[in-house]
Parts: sequence; C-alpha cells; structure tokens
Amino acid sequence: MSLALDTAAQDLLFREAHTANTFTDEPVSDEQMQALYDLIKLAPTAFNQSPLRIVLVRTEEARERLVAHMSDGNKAKTRTAPLVAILAADNEFHEELPQLFPAFPQAKDAFFSERPVRERSAALNASLQAGYFILGVRALGLAAGPMTGFDAAGVQKEFLDDDHTPLMVVNIGKPGAEAYYPRSPRLAYEEVVSVV
Repeated sequence: MSLALDTAAQDLLFREAHTANTFTDEPVSDEQMQALYDLIKLAPTAFNQSPLRIVLVRTEEARERLVAHMSDGNKAKTRTAPLVAILAADNEFHEELPQLFPAFPQAKDAFFSERPVRERSAALNASLQAGYFILGVRALGLAAGPMTGFDAAGVQKEFLDDDHTPLMVVNIGKPGAEAYYPRSPRLAYEEVVSVV
C-alpha cells in the first residue's frame, strides 16, 4: 500500500533514521531550531495544552554543567554534540490554556486546578511532543540522540525549576562517521496489534 509520503521521506523519518551517538562538528543554527519548532508546535495535545519546554544548551559552561548530570555512557557524546536540548514538561501549562484553547478557556480551572492532575497530563502530552521533536530533527536532515540516562533531579535543579520536569536530553547534529549502532530488532505486527 502506498503512503502519502514518498519513499525518500519515509526513509528519512523512519526506516533509515537511528539514534545518533556521534556527530560532525557542523553547527546547528538558531534558524534551524526555529524551523524545527515551527513544525513540532503542531503536535496534538489534550486541550492544545502544549506543555513541552525546550532548553537549548549552547555555551561550554552550561554544557559542562549538564554533562555532570549525565550517566557515564552519555557524558562524552553530550560533551561533543553540536547542540544539546533539554526537553521538559511544564507542570503549570494550564496558565496558557485560555490563550491556547479559546473554545473552552474554563478548562484551566475545570480540569487542571490540581497539581497532580497537571503533572500527569504534562508528562504525557510533553512526551508526545518530544516524539514530534525527534521527527522534526530528522525532517531537517539532522540526527537526534535522545537520552533518558541522567540525574533528573540534578538537571531540574541546574536548568529548570520546580514547575518543570525534565523528560529527556537530546543531542542534535549531522551524524558522524560511526554515529549509528546496528538497528535492534522490533516486534512484528502480529505481536503488537490485536483486533476486537
């Protein structure tokens, strides 16, 4: 069955895309990141809550502060990637709902007045946006190296605040010569999909 995306686009986004572990020295520009955001801001979220927040780590001083909180296997690649992004969930996203969901601005108080409810919703919806972020990086012709191996409390204290929960750290750039490990197996359709 043919898909709306041509084969080259499917390969770029899915079949040939891997998690990158090394990168070239080619920088990632602010203009590229703006183009990325202009794509991923359209990701679907409940009530259009859009809780993803992105911290771009550009300075060497900030990079070393982040590397200190990465697990040992992620330190070197985080130190050398052209750009690193911290993806976080904004647990106070509801403050933006009157603007983001004008069809029902009361959603802010009707559904999200309690912090635990907001935290669950922010984590789920920001994670969905993080998936779009990775696809957006690929759509730019770059590679992403998403990582969850880090001290979340340390990253939160160093770069965020109590209202933002770090989800992942993503290295971004042009893939290096040995960027990719062999692709690991995936489950077959029949192992995942059931029909009722």
